[in-house]
Amino acid sequence: MFTGIITDIGTIDAVEQRGDTRIVIRTSYDTSGIDLGASIACSGVCLTVVDKSAAGAPGWFAVDVSGETLRRTAQGDWAVGHRLNLERAMKLGDELGGHIVTGHVDGIGEVVSVESEGDSKRIAISLPATLAPYVAAKGSVTVDGVSLTVNEVVDQPGGGTHFAINLIPHTQAVTTLGALSPGQAVHIEIDVLARYLFRMEQYRALTG
Repeated sequence: MFTGIITDIGTIDAVEQRGDTRIVIRTSYDTSGIDLGASIACSGVCLTVVDKSAAGAPGWFAVDVSGETLRRTAQGDWAVGHRLNLERAMKLGDELGGHIVTGHVDGIGEVVSVESEGDSKRIAISLPATLAPYVAAKGSVTVDGVSLTVNEVVDQPGGGTHFAINLIPHTQAVTTLGALSPGQAVHIEIDVLARYLFRMEQYRALTG
């Protein structure tokens, strides 16, 4: 489990094609405190640490990305030089500053517009119709691993939806979202509570 509060921005240093795709990510984390087998959310994707730097060496960790994960995430996100929002798994007793995030990407959104509002940025993102019922104004959504509040939802002709978020300067500085531009793909994870509520209503309609 994660909270959607980013604690580092990593950079992909190497990509190696094996049975799965092995990716080496440079980080400022103290890797001596990261166990092999630990989970780290990488731009919203929960991945398992399979190797890491030695004590005292520049920090990096390696993950194996399956073909299924590659198919369900944004193309280009797993290339050398790409920057990733990083969050280590939540520990019992940690402050829950964002919302409950599982690290399972539900779909791909696309940035529609980026506008300045004072020092903040207002970003509109399009959603596929399959995710539209799960996003509500003043609800929570995860974009590339970042916990955010939905400010506005506008349903579009044809079934898709646009939603808007505001990025304060701090969020722009400590995540990759400050560099978003129109046309860019982003990972979307819907609020887990919305997922269960939708399923309950769906089942109730089927059973009467």
